[in-house]
Amino acid sequence: MCVSHFAVLSSRASTLRSRIRCCTTLTATTTETPIPTSVKKRVVSGVQPTGSIHLGNYFGAIKNWVALQNVYETLFFIVDLHAITLPYDTQQLSKATRSTAAIYLACGVDPSKASVFVQSHVRAHVELMWLLSSTTPIGWLNKMIQFKEKSRKAGDEEVGVALLTYPVLMASDILLYQSDLVPVGEDQKQHLELTPEAVPEPLIPPAGARIMSLTDGLSKMSKSAPSDQSRINILDPKDLIANKIKRCKTDSFPSLEFDNSERPECNNLLSIYQLVSGKTKEEVVQECQNMNWGIFKTLLTDALIDHLHPIQVHYEEIMSDSGYLDEVLAQGARNAAEIADTTLHNVYQAMGFLKRLLIE
Repeated sequence: MCVSHFAVLSSRASTLRSRIRCCTTLTATTTETPIPTSVKKRVVSGVQPTGSIHLGNYFGAIKNWVALQNVYETLFFIVDLHAITLPYDTQQLSKATRSTAAIYLACGVDPSKASVFVQSHVRAHVELMWLLSSTTPIGWLNKMIQFKEKSRKAGDEEVGVALLTYPVLMASDILLYQSDLVPVGEDQKQHLELTPEAVPEPLIPPAGARIMSLTDGLSKMSKSAPSDQSRINILDPKDLIANKIKRCKTDSFPSLEFDNSERPECNNLLSIYQLVSGKTKEEVVQECQNMNWGIFKTLLTDALIDHLHPIQVHYEEIMSDSGYLDEVLAQGARNAAEIADTTLHNVYQAMGFLKRLLIE
């Protein structure tokens, strides 16, 4: 989940969060003597169901979640509400949402350890966004670089309001679950440091987890890149993986090496091999430094296929059992709603709304 946009909500979100916590403390009082417990810190993250999940998403986010679920209380969701800020295919949205959820599970996210759910299935996301919107100056949102760029591409007269206000939804995604930690890239850490009171601490993924494009070693691998040749998708078949690696951009330098600024493609391809093979950087250097590109590309192709094949098999098994996937998402939404509804109730109180009474 990108966190750069939370900076614009810093002071208002900080004030609101402190008021939420105050209300939580007041409503959680009890006459019983509290029993000391070891409370796990909470981690929240998600991926949009747009485009295809690729190696960058996998190594930069999803694979790390598998380790995090063993240490923290984790909530991983499919951020479908963020996927409608620009024109989209209504027929594909639900299919892509299910596919993304299945990929989470196929990659190793365990629903007995983590809550996996669809963002739109927890209505508190939209409610909290509306409440936060009432305290967010529009001038802050107008300064957003991505809004300016995307609205210019789409046409200022045609762009929807959601493209302007989606940073508020992103803020609600985190504040709703009172998250302690958010997985981010090293390049995004500074945005969290700008707002230490308003957003959680950053969880930086392991070094080398930033996967770059196969056609440009200086650009991140991206769903939105026009050419599918620029990325390895998690569900790409063997022959397509082989074709993409065969055609990927390289250079004319002799031997292979990491960390040469003049050889971004070489560093990227070696990093990908290191990640999919599970070897150390030193082991990769020892094995590959004297290889030519032809031999190395064959090695990389085989390693990619071997790594992705079990995920693809598990994905097909999950997708063939719709009842299982539905129950995982339903239970995940119930778990998430239990936390979210408490936060939302406290926000309504903090903002002075009349308390709603449940009438039987």
